[in-house]
Amino acid sequence: MKNIFALVFLILFGFSSFAQLKPGFMVDEYLEMLSVSRGHIDSLIPGDKTPASTRFKKLYRSKEIGLLNRWELWEDATTAVISIRGTTADLPSWMENFYAAMVPATGSIKLENNFTFNYQLAKSEEAKVHVGWLLGLAYLQKDILPKLDSLDKAGKHQILIMGHSQGAALSYLLRSHLHYLQQQGKLNKAFQFKTFCSAPPKPGNLYYAYDFEAINYGGWAFSVINSADWVPETPFSIQTLRDFNPTNPFVNLDKALKKQPLLVRLYAKRLFKRIDKSTSKAQQRFEHYMGTQVFKILKKTFPEMEEPKYESSNAYTRVGTPIILTPDEQYLKERSLKDGKVFSHHTYWAYYQLALNLK
Repeated sequence: MKNIFALVFLILFGFSSFAQLKPGFMVDEYLEMLSVSRGHIDSLIPGDKTPASTRFKKLYRSKEIGLLNRWELWEDATTAVISIRGTTADLPSWMENFYAAMVPATGSIKLENNFTFNYQLAKSEEAKVHVGWLLGLAYLQKDILPKLDSLDKAGKHQILIMGHSQGAALSYLLRSHLHYLQQQGKLNKAFQFKTFCSAPPKPGNLYYAYDFEAINYGGWAFSVINSADWVPETPFSIQTLRDFNPTNPFVNLDKALKKQPLLVRLYAKRLFKRIDKSTSKAQQRFEHYMGTQVFKILKKTFPEMEEPKYESSNAYTRVGTPIILTPDEQYLKERSLKDGKVFSHHTYWAYYQLALNLK
């Protein structure tokens, strides 16, 4: 009889932490998300010890869409997971990363004659995002939204969003997209989203980061970063004087320097002019090569796509509440870069192993 009561207690209370989505970073929840995300890879990876998910069951895997993007739907009794795959070894998948010019976080992009993606990912007109991942989002959301509609009809409104690497970048944009669909009355506000962006690159500028962090205030979105991983340092960030808030001393430099001696004024103006010229040129080169030139390659895959107007900015920044995983000496010994494995700190197992240290 005692054993029966113990079993009932475990059933009712032992898994209660999984019954209701709660704000805040929970290590076990993140580890489970890594296990779900690892499910995208069907083959064995040498040295990988990331366990399979014990909580969630995979219900759906999409076809490869857009630039070889793919997502999966996993569920348990109370919660669904949108799991977005990261970069594959195929060139189109990498071209999505390389298409790194910036575009407004609100606007439209024509991808096919019968498909123009109208989107809002932030309130501020100053918010900008990575155009390649916006393209990926455009195709993914077409397949994800009908599944959310089915979940809505089934009364399942607790949704975890998970992505690793490129999947993390897409998870940022998806979370923003779903928020503004809710604000526009196009998606049930009963949905509660919690987002894990694992090994994430930088998806947009500071104004996009402000917006993303505001809509997820209170512990509903996390960026989990291995401090030895180089991917979260990408794309290249170039900050020009135009990337500052409009109210700044650089706009009216003459006025700010008015009370300074003549030599100080001349030196300061010359210095800022040189700085502005060099950073502006660097940004223009980046926009040309990672925008216009990459688009010419993508045009072969998307012949009906119209090239968007790029923003004169590449001020990429980290987004989301950071959870920093710090390698110890033993970890670093196991992952020497002498063998040329530049992704050794970026793998599922690297992140899983370091996250275990947080328990």
